[in-house]
Amino acid sequence: MDIVSLIGSTTTVVSFVAFVGVVVWAYSGRRKRAFDDAANAPFALPDDAGGVAGAHAHSGERQS
Repeated sequence: MDIVSLIGSTTTVVSFVAFVGVVVWAYSGRRKRAFDDAANAPFALPDDAGGVAGAHAHSGERQS
């Protein structure tokens, strides 16, 4: 077995182990609350009721 083949095999095994580690970390019960909070973060922002579209629509100016 030459060195290039050994390096390729080692890289494959290390990458697979890292992938499995990330999957286990992501689906662990300890991370569920943090991921749920991150998933709901965009909905926690205040609504933009008087935003740019609302200001232009109520100003009486025509847009061309």
